Amino acid sequence: MMRKCHLNTCPVGIATQDPELRKKFTGQPEHVVNYFFFVAEEVRELMARMGIRKFDDMIGRSDLLDMRRGIAHWKARGLDFSRIFYQPSMPPEVARYHSEEQDHGLERALDHQLIAAAQPAIEHKQPVRLSYKIRNANRTVGAMLSGTVARRYGHAGLPEDTIHVAFKGTAGQSFGAFLAHGITFELEGATNDYVGKGLSGGRIVVYPDPTCPARPEENIVVGNTVMYGAIAGEAYFRGVAGERFCVRNSGASAVVEGTGDHGCEYMTGGTVVVLGRTGRNFAAGMSGGVAFVYDPDDEFRNRCNVTMVGLERVANEMDQAKMEQELEIAGKGRLRHAGRTDEALLRELIERHLRFTGSTLALAILDDWEAALPKFVKVLPHEYTRALTEMYEEHVVPVSKPAKQKQAA
Repeated sequence: MMRKCHLNTCPVGIATQDPELRKKFTGQPEHVVNYFFFVAEEVRELMARMGIRKFDDMIGRSDLLDMRRGIAHWKARGLDFSRIFYQPSMPPEVARYHSEEQDHGLERALDHQLIAAAQPAIEHKQPVRLSYKIRNANRTVGAMLSGTVARRYGHAGLPEDTIHVAFKGTAGQSFGAFLAHGITFELEGATNDYVGKGLSGGRIVVYPDPTCPARPEENIVVGNTVMYGAIAGEAYFRGVAGERFCVRNSGASAVVEGTGDHGCEYMTGGTVVVLGRTGRNFAAGMSGGVAFVYDPDDEFRNRCNVTMVGLERVANEMDQAKMEQELEIAGKGRLRHAGRTDEALLRELIERHLRFTGSTLALAILDDWEAALPKFVKVLPHEYTRALTEMYEEHVVPVSKPAKQKQAA
């Protein structure tokens, strides 16, 4: 109701990570349980008034709806729902609900083939290399395979790249969803939306057909809402992504060569590298993680939502070490993101992008690294900066003080 969920300033302490604001929330899980007991009791009372014993007996009974109050309301004037609620005269033997079984086509899912072919890896952790054609009717490819791995090995999954599947074609929605540790999906072609949804430790690589004359960095290769809610793993996309790239990413790494609007929206963790132009409203609601955006034209600030983030130029390792030393002397030190210097982390991700996708854009940047590095912008959320500072004070400062005292003694 306050419309502040994206600002981390929720006044009742619900949609926030601020410890001071969270103190204002006094709710307990038992309160929710108790609430639903009351809901159930009221439903029983209403059903008893209508003479109905089971939920199934209420399905389709539009004749029991009390519409007078709604029709009398000023917002409902002129609305006519009589056709929606019309109840045809049908004999008792005609079912009102569950009249036919739904066929979701799961028995035809491509994952069944993947699971069967990957048995040496699943059973004995032996590396397997597979290749398949894929089309847009193949949706959520990898989810069932990842579920099989997770049931046996948990979130730890398999050793890196134990199961490597090379696809060719156009993947349907949610390609590589929830992909588990130890699984690599490599796709030559393009995808629909939700690639890497809930990525859970696996690796996804997408690049266009090398015979295609279009320039990858100027064309869409993956759809909208890519890496939605990813928690771990890595992804490399040679080409441009649609809107809401890495929305709610909370721990995965991703490299892409351009994005649509709302990139890194509500992101809470992980690392994102954008080697090309972004759309508008980048970093809206971003409270954690780091993004590096290549900005040779110095125009990114106009497309970034700086409400919750700060923009910094990426320093080389020597300059970053010097700045960190100055902050430490001033008592304002902070931990490094992912425990790495910005330059080392950024360069490694771009090198891996080149290795896995053959990106000519990545190659050009690495070939002239000294000139390219200052053209990157680091997007760092204010809340994440505060958290890194507090973690530094909690874990680094207390450890260093006794050492100084001992040396003085």
